[in-house]
Amino acid sequence: MYPNMSHHMDQSHVSHYKDGNKMSHHRVLETVQNCEAVCEYTEYAILEMEGSSHRKEQLRLLRDCADICTLTAKYIARYSYFAKSIASLCAQVCEICGNHCIKHPDEISQRCGQICLHCAQECRNFAMGA
Repeated sequence: MYPNMSHHMDQSHVSHYKDGNKMSHHRVLETVQNCEAVCEYTEYAILEMEGSSHRKEQLRLLRDCADICTLTAKYIARYSYFAKSIASLCAQVCEICGNHCIKHPDEISQRCGQICLHCAQECRNFAMGA
């Protein structure tokens, strides 16, 4: 009924994380958790602004970014076999969100954009094993 995934599920990736760069693992975990919180706050702040109806694309991207950061943090925290794949996707979403946010002149969007772009770089480094 289910495909045999046993050959995909060896635990060598866990020992690599644990024996490898613990600081890198911890840093990317903190970074995605921070990015998620900042995106959540930015979404709230924009909804409180006058004219937020003209920022629907930004609001959707903030939601996507917050959600993928939450998922990525869970996979990284449990040393999932799929953590690097999810981190790679997270990097893409964060980069798109960050680039969109920095187009807006308000300080909240500017800060969020910078944090998203930093998160994208950290996730990319993690996904590539750096």
